[in-house]
Amino acid sequence: MTISRRLLVGLLLLLPSLASAQNFPAKPIKLIVPFPAGGPNDIIARVIGQRMSELSGQPVLIDNRGGQGGVLGTDAVSKAAPDGYTIAISSAGALAISPSMERVAYDTQTDLTPVTLVATVPEMLVVATNVPVKDIGELIALAKAQPGKLNFASSGPGSLPHLAGELFKLTAKIDIVHVPYRGAAPAVNDLLGQQVQMTFLDLPVLLPQVKAGALKPIAVGSVERAPTAPDVPTTKEAGFPDLRIENWYGMVAPKGTPKEIVTALHGLATKAMADPAVKEKLAAQGATLVGDEPEHFRAFIADETKKWAQVIKDAGVETAK
Repeated sequence: MTISRRLLVGLLLLLPSLASAQNFPAKPIKLIVPFPAGGPNDIIARVIGQRMSELSGQPVLIDNRGGQGGVLGTDAVSKAAPDGYTIAISSAGALAISPSMERVAYDTQTDLTPVTLVATVPEMLVVATNVPVKDIGELIALAKAQPGKLNFASSGPGSLPHLAGELFKLTAKIDIVHVPYRGAAPAVNDLLGQQVQMTFLDLPVLLPQVKAGALKPIAVGSVERAPTAPDVPTTKEAGFPDLRIENWYGMVAPKGTPKEIVTALHGLATKAMADPAVKEKLAAQGATLVGDEPEHFRAFIADETKKWAQVIKDAGVETAK
């Protein structure tokens, strides 16, 4: 076959996917949220999905598939048809932490196609009102004076709040005890009841209790202060630049999704994220919208996976591998 004929054959093979991308989306898109309704992941997905629907003229249908810290819903999208009509907005836990903590049925780097990093949400360190500290220095001093006596709550083993606490232990060289819960709500309830002393959780989860004076804020794990909590210092300001802890949420599609469809999804998602009303709604939730390129998001996932795998190893966290 001559070069010109090979080029012609290649072009003919490419034409159907190009036509498909030009018409995309031609039917409703299923957007899997791997957590129950009402949480940060669900709120972010619904706001973005609604605007994507308005822009495309096709419904974006939210499908909440909670379970195993986001793993079950993320696995569902990895096994979906690679046509762009089943996607997910998943979290740091399912995409970068769980694969190092337990056996999961997907490989983030090979079984999923990154579309874009959607948003970051800082973790906030708070303490119960009966803990006699007002900043991170005093908290560390108290922990060192009472090794093994202070507890930190998390939303479950291997969750980002769990590893945030482990990173805090490593960074500050303190001995505090992990108390896992089945989700953020019961962890916050016991913190309010002063049965545990501290926790790291997504800022929006803690902010109502902080504003009500029911919990004491210590620091946020973002690079800059959170606009919704401007009086709370960052961990960097407090002298712990390595204690940077942000949850994040990213859009992924199944492996094998054609590049042209990924490009179309990326364009639709980032256009939705650029909408001022979308920005305002999610800023109120403490979320900072990102909207990077697919390959940058792939590299970001790899970096985050390496970071948390090292924390798991250094902290001696038990895994189910």
